[in-house]
Amino acid sequence: MPKAPASPPVPATPVSYEAALEELEQLVARLESGDMPLDQLLAGYQRGAELLKFCRDRLEAVENQVRVLDQGELKTWTPE
Repeated sequence: MPKAPASPPVPATPVSYEAALEELEQLVARLESGDMPLDQLLAGYQRGAELLKFCRDRLEAVENQVRVLDQGELKTWTPE
């Protein structure tokens, strides 16, 4: 029996905002190089969208925490 083609590994969630930003910058450089096949371009674009959402979500969480601190309240911040 022929084996089913292996599915590509699912990229891991970044461990930090900085890691996501670094991966996103590297990805953009590869995409802009013009040396990637079309299917890799699409996968890169999708990964970039995921990384961008991760970064935006982290920034929003930090902004919300700063708002709380600015209002004179000290609450424990937990990443969502």
